[in-house]
Amino acid sequence: MKSDEEFLKKKMEEVISKLREKGSVLVALSGGVDSSLVTKLAKIALGDKVLAVTADSMTLPLGELEEAKKIAREIGVKHLIIKVNELSNPNFAKNPPERCYYCKKELISELKRIAKKHKLAVIVDGTNADDLKGHRPGVLALTEEGVFSPLADAGLTKWDVRKLAKMLGLSTAEKPSMACLSSRFPYWQKITEQRLRRVAEAEKFVRRLTGAKELRVRDHGDLARIEVGKNERRLLYNEQLMDTIAEKLKTLGFKYVTMDLQGYRSGSMDEVLERKIIPSTSL
Repeated sequence: MKSDEEFLKKKMEEVISKLREKGSVLVALSGGVDSSLVTKLAKIALGDKVLAVTADSMTLPLGELEEAKKIAREIGVKHLIIKVNELSNPNFAKNPPERCYYCKKELISELKRIAKKHKLAVIVDGTNADDLKGHRPGVLALTEEGVFSPLADAGLTKWDVRKLAKMLGLSTAEKPSMACLSSRFPYWQKITEQRLRRVAEAEKFVRRLTGAKELRVRDHGDLARIEVGKNERRLLYNEQLMDTIAEKLKTLGFKYVTMDLQGYRSGSMDEVLERKIIPSTSL
Protein backbone atom coordinates (compact mmCIF):
# COMPACT_ATOMS: atom_id res chain seq x y z
CA MET A 1 0.00 0.00 0.00
CA LYS A 2 2.80 2.37 0.91
CA SER A 3 4.56 1.74 -2.42
CA ASP A 4 1.31 2.56 -4.27
CA GLU A 5 1.01 5.87 -2.46
CA GLU A 6 4.65 6.69 -3.11
CA PHE A 7 4.15 5.95 -6.80
CA LEU A 8 1.05 8.13 -6.96
CA LYS A 9 2.74 10.97 -5.09
CA LYS A 10 5.61 10.83 -7.55
CA LYS A 11 3.17 10.93 -10.47
CA MET A 12 1.30 13.80 -8.85
CA GLU A 13 4.51 15.81 -8.54
CA GLU A 14 5.24 15.04 -12.18
CA VAL A 15 1.84 16.42 -13.24
CA ILE A 16 2.23 19.50 -11.02
CA SER A 17 5.67 20.17 -12.49
CA LYS A 18 4.39 19.97 -16.08
CA LEU A 19 1.45 22.22 -15.28
CA ARG A 20 3.78 24.73 -13.66
CA GLU A 21 5.83 24.82 -16.86
CA LYS A 22 2.73 25.98 -18.77
CA GLY A 23 2.65 29.27 -16.89
CA SER A 24 -1.14 29.57 -16.92
CA VAL A 25 -3.99 27.27 -17.89
CA LEU A 26 -7.68 27.04 -18.69
CA VAL A 27 -9.12 23.83 -17.25
CA ALA A 28 -12.19 22.20 -18.81
CA LEU A 29 -14.10 21.35 -15.62
CA SER A 30 -17.05 18.99 -16.00
CA GLY A 31 -17.47 18.32 -12.29
CA GLY A 32 -16.31 14.70 -12.49
CA VAL A 33 -13.38 13.23 -10.59
CA ASP A 34 -10.89 13.49 -13.48
CA SER A 35 -11.38 17.17 -14.26
CA SER A 36 -11.66 17.93 -10.53
CA LEU A 37 -8.25 16.40 -9.92
CA VAL A 38 -6.66 18.32 -12.79
CA THR A 39 -8.20 21.54 -11.48
CA LYS A 40 -6.84 20.86 -8.00
CA LEU A 41 -3.35 20.07 -9.29
CA ALA A 42 -3.40 23.16 -11.52
CA LYS A 43 -4.34 25.27 -8.50
CA ILE A 44 -1.42 23.80 -6.55
CA ALA A 45 0.95 24.40 -9.46
CA LEU A 46 -0.17 27.83 -10.65
CA GLY A 47 -2.29 29.45 -7.94
CA ASP A 48 -4.43 32.22 -9.42
CA LYS A 49 -3.19 31.62 -12.97
CA VAL A 50 -5.95 29.06 -13.45
CA LEU A 51 -9.44 29.47 -14.87
CA ALA A 52 -11.91 26.58 -14.73
CA VAL A 53 -14.58 26.60 -17.43
CA THR A 54 -17.74 24.49 -17.45
CA ALA A 55 -19.92 24.06 -20.53
CA ASP A 56 -23.62 24.15 -19.67
CA SER A 57 -25.75 22.43 -22.29
CA MET A 58 -28.77 20.19 -22.79
CA THR A 59 -26.46 17.15 -22.88
CA LEU A 60 -25.20 17.81 -19.36
CA PRO A 61 -26.79 15.34 -16.90
CA LEU A 62 -29.07 16.90 -14.30
CA GLY A 63 -27.19 18.15 -11.26
CA GLU A 64 -23.77 18.19 -12.91
CA LEU A 65 -23.61 21.95 -13.28
CA GLU A 66 -24.15 22.37 -9.55
CA GLU A 67 -21.49 19.73 -8.90
CA ALA A 68 -19.02 21.69 -11.03
CA LYS A 69 -19.81 24.90 -9.14
CA LYS A 70 -19.37 23.07 -5.83
CA ILE A 71 -15.98 21.57 -6.66
CA ALA A 72 -14.72 24.90 -8.05
CA ARG A 73 -15.62 26.56 -4.74
CA GLU A 74 -14.05 23.69 -2.83
CA ILE A 75 -10.76 24.05 -4.70
CA GLY A 76 -10.91 27.85 -4.63
CA VAL A 77 -10.45 28.42 -8.33
CA LYS A 78 -11.93 31.06 -10.62
CA HIS A 79 -14.88 29.51 -12.43
CA LEU A 80 -16.63 30.49 -15.65
CA ILE A 81 -19.81 28.88 -17.01
CA ILE A 82 -20.53 29.09 -20.72
CA LYS A 83 -23.68 28.14 -22.63
CA VAL A 84 -23.25 25.76 -25.56
CA ASN A 85 -25.72 24.11 -27.91
CA GLU A 86 -24.34 21.00 -29.58
CA LEU A 87 -27.64 20.38 -31.37
CA SER A 88 -26.98 23.41 -33.57
CA ASN A 89 -24.29 21.34 -35.27
CA PRO A 90 -25.99 18.89 -37.68
CA ASN A 91 -22.93 16.63 -37.60
CA PHE A 92 -23.53 16.17 -33.89
CA ALA A 93 -27.33 15.94 -34.00
CA LYS A 94 -27.22 13.17 -36.62
CA ASN A 95 -25.37 11.13 -33.99
CA PRO A 96 -22.73 9.33 -36.07
CA PRO A 97 -20.09 7.15 -34.34
CA GLU A 98 -17.69 10.13 -34.46
CA ARG A 99 -20.24 12.41 -32.72
CA CYS A 100 -17.88 13.25 -29.84
CA TYR A 101 -15.26 14.47 -32.30
CA TYR A 102 -17.56 17.22 -33.58
CA CYS A 103 -18.63 18.15 -30.06
CA LYS A 104 -15.07 18.47 -28.78
CA LYS A 105 -13.98 20.45 -31.84
CA GLU A 106 -16.65 23.12 -31.27
CA LEU A 107 -16.10 23.26 -27.52
CA ILE A 108 -12.33 23.61 -27.84
CA SER A 109 -12.81 26.42 -30.35
CA GLU A 110 -14.82 28.32 -27.73
CA LEU A 111 -12.32 27.50 -24.98
CA LYS A 112 -9.50 28.84 -27.15
CA ARG A 113 -11.38 32.11 -27.54
CA ILE A 114 -11.77 32.36 -23.77
CA ALA A 115 -8.14 31.42 -23.13
CA LYS A 116 -6.99 34.13 -25.51
CA LYS A 117 -9.24 36.72 -23.87
CA HIS A 118 -7.87 35.86 -20.41
CA LYS A 119 -4.29 35.48 -21.67
CA LEU A 120 -4.02 31.84 -20.61
CA ALA A 121 -1.30 29.80 -22.28
CA VAL A 122 -2.78 26.29 -22.52
CA ILE A 123 -6.08 24.40 -22.34
CA VAL A 124 -5.98 21.28 -20.17
CA ASP A 125 -8.56 18.57 -19.54
CA GLY A 126 -9.16 15.48 -17.41
CA THR A 127 -8.61 12.72 -19.96
CA ASN A 128 -6.93 9.78 -18.19
CA ALA A 129 -4.96 6.82 -19.56
CA ASP A 130 -8.03 4.55 -19.61
CA ASP A 131 -9.82 7.08 -21.83
CA LEU A 132 -7.34 6.38 -24.62
CA LYS A 133 -8.70 2.86 -25.05
CA GLY A 134 -11.58 1.79 -27.29
CA HIS A 135 -13.76 4.05 -29.42
CA ARG A 136 -12.83 7.58 -28.32
CA PRO A 137 -13.18 10.02 -31.25
CA GLY A 138 -13.16 12.94 -28.84
CA VAL A 139 -9.53 12.15 -27.98
CA LEU A 140 -8.56 12.73 -31.61
CA ALA A 141 -10.09 16.21 -31.47
CA LEU A 142 -8.11 16.99 -28.31
CA THR A 143 -4.92 15.88 -30.02
CA GLU A 144 -5.58 17.92 -33.15
CA GLU A 145 -6.36 21.06 -31.15
CA GLY A 146 -3.33 20.84 -28.88
CA VAL A 147 -5.21 20.31 -25.62
CA PHE A 148 -2.91 19.02 -22.86
CA SER A 149 -4.19 16.01 -20.91
CA PRO A 150 -1.79 15.78 -17.94
CA LEU A 151 -3.37 12.67 -16.39
CA ALA A 152 -3.10 10.66 -19.59
CA ASP A 153 0.37 12.10 -20.21
CA ALA A 154 1.48 10.73 -16.83
CA GLY A 155 -0.16 7.34 -17.50
CA LEU A 156 -2.66 7.73 -14.67
CA THR A 157 -5.65 5.37 -14.87
CA LYS A 158 -9.13 5.91 -13.46
CA TRP A 159 -8.16 3.95 -10.35
CA ASP A 160 -5.08 6.15 -9.92
CA VAL A 161 -7.19 9.28 -10.34
CA ARG A 162 -9.69 8.23 -7.67
CA LYS A 163 -6.88 7.32 -5.29
CA LEU A 164 -5.17 10.68 -5.78
CA ALA A 165 -8.45 12.55 -5.44
CA LYS A 166 -9.05 10.77 -2.14
CA MET A 167 -5.53 11.54 -0.94
CA LEU A 168 -6.16 15.21 -1.70
CA GLY A 169 -9.54 15.17 0.04
CA LEU A 170 -11.63 15.97 -3.04
CA SER A 171 -15.36 15.41 -2.56
CA THR A 172 -15.59 13.86 -6.05
CA ALA A 173 -13.18 11.00 -5.28
CA GLU A 174 -15.90 8.33 -5.26
CA LYS A 175 -18.30 10.05 -7.62
CA PRO A 176 -19.62 7.75 -10.39
CA SER A 177 -18.80 8.68 -13.98
CA MET A 178 -21.49 10.81 -15.62
CA ALA A 179 -21.09 10.82 -19.40
CA CYS A 180 -23.04 13.40 -21.40
CA LEU A 181 -26.64 12.50 -22.21
CA SER A 182 -25.88 12.04 -25.92
CA SER A 183 -24.25 8.71 -24.98
CA ARG A 184 -27.73 7.33 -24.22
CA PHE A 185 -28.69 7.00 -27.90
CA PRO A 186 -27.76 4.36 -30.50
CA TYR A 187 -25.60 5.77 -33.27
CA TRP A 188 -27.55 7.38 -36.12
CA GLN A 189 -30.65 7.87 -33.96
CA LYS A 190 -31.10 11.63 -34.20
CA ILE A 191 -30.54 13.54 -30.97
CA THR A 192 -33.19 16.15 -30.19
CA GLU A 193 -33.93 18.45 -27.29
CA GLN A 194 -37.11 16.48 -26.52
CA ARG A 195 -35.26 13.17 -26.38
CA LEU A 196 -32.51 14.59 -24.17
CA ARG A 197 -35.09 15.92 -21.73
CA ARG A 198 -36.90 12.57 -21.72
CA VAL A 199 -33.72 10.68 -20.84
CA ALA A 200 -32.77 13.21 -18.17
CA GLU A 201 -36.20 12.98 -16.55
CA ALA A 202 -36.18 9.17 -16.72
CA GLU A 203 -32.78 8.93 -15.03
CA LYS A 204 -33.75 11.45 -12.37
CA PHE A 205 -36.85 9.40 -11.53
CA VAL A 206 -35.11 6.00 -11.47
CA ARG A 207 -32.22 7.34 -9.40
CA ARG A 208 -34.55 8.93 -6.85
CA LEU A 209 -36.65 5.77 -6.58
CA THR A 210 -33.81 3.23 -6.37
CA GLY A 211 -30.84 5.16 -5.03
CA ALA A 212 -28.66 3.70 -7.80
CA LYS A 213 -25.32 5.51 -8.16
CA GLU A 214 -24.35 4.11 -11.56
CA LEU A 215 -27.31 4.56 -13.89
CA ARG A 216 -28.04 4.99 -17.58
CA VAL A 217 -31.40 4.99 -19.34
CA ARG A 218 -30.55 4.14 -22.94
CA ASP A 219 -33.07 5.50 -25.42
CA HIS A 220 -33.84 3.06 -28.26
CA GLY A 221 -36.81 4.99 -29.61
CA ASP A 222 -39.88 3.20 -28.27
CA LEU A 223 -37.77 1.19 -25.82
CA ALA A 224 -35.98 2.35 -22.67
CA ARG A 225 -33.09 0.10 -21.58
CA ILE A 226 -32.10 0.67 -17.96
CA GLU A 227 -28.53 -0.03 -16.90
CA VAL A 228 -27.51 0.12 -13.24
CA GLY A 229 -24.18 -0.81 -11.65
CA LYS A 230 -23.51 -4.53 -11.60
CA ASN A 231 -23.56 -4.53 -7.80
CA GLU A 232 -26.75 -2.46 -7.78
CA ARG A 233 -28.99 -4.63 -9.97
CA ARG A 234 -30.69 -5.98 -6.87
CA LEU A 235 -32.12 -2.49 -6.28
CA LEU A 236 -34.57 -3.13 -9.11
CA TYR A 237 -35.63 -6.60 -7.97
CA ASN A 238 -38.95 -5.46 -6.56
CA GLU A 239 -42.24 -6.05 -8.35
CA GLN A 240 -43.96 -2.87 -7.22
CA LEU A 241 -40.90 -0.73 -7.91
CA MET A 242 -40.51 -2.14 -11.43
CA ASP A 243 -44.16 -1.44 -12.16
CA THR A 244 -43.78 2.14 -10.91
CA ILE A 245 -40.70 2.72 -13.08
CA ALA A 246 -42.39 1.25 -16.16
CA GLU A 247 -45.50 3.37 -15.67
CA LYS A 248 -43.47 6.56 -15.23
CA LEU A 249 -41.23 5.98 -18.25
CA LYS A 250 -44.27 5.22 -20.41
CA THR A 251 -45.72 8.61 -19.50
CA LEU A 252 -42.48 10.07 -20.90
CA GLY A 253 -43.18 8.47 -24.27
CA PHE A 254 -41.52 5.06 -24.11
CA LYS A 255 -43.70 2.12 -25.15
CA TYR A 256 -41.48 -0.56 -23.65
CA VAL A 257 -39.27 -0.50 -20.55
CA THR A 258 -36.58 -3.09 -19.90
CA MET A 259 -33.61 -3.72 -17.60
CA ASP A 260 -30.24 -4.69 -19.05
CA LEU A 261 -29.27 -7.91 -17.26
CA GLN A 262 -25.55 -7.23 -17.78
CA GLY A 263 -25.81 -4.01 -15.80
CA TYR A 264 -24.03 -0.74 -16.47
CA ARG A 265 -20.85 -0.75 -18.53
CA SER A 266 -19.16 2.27 -20.01
CA GLY A 267 -19.71 2.66 -23.75
CA SER A 268 -22.33 -0.05 -24.14
CA MET A 269 -23.55 1.70 -27.29
CA ASP A 270 -20.13 1.05 -28.83
CA GLU A 271 -20.64 -2.71 -28.68
CA VAL A 272 -22.20 -2.64 -32.15
CA LEU A 273 -19.11 -1.00 -33.65
CA GLU A 274 -15.98 -2.61 -35.00
CA ARG A 275 -13.27 -1.86 -32.46
CA LYS A 276 -11.03 0.93 -33.68
CA ILE A 277 -8.19 2.46 -31.72
CA ILE A 278 -8.02 6.23 -31.98
CA PRO A 279 -4.46 7.55 -32.51
CA SER A 280 -3.31 9.01 -29.22
CA THR A 281 0.48 8.84 -29.16
CA SER A 282 0.82 12.60 -28.68
CA LEU A 283 -1.14 12.62 -25.43
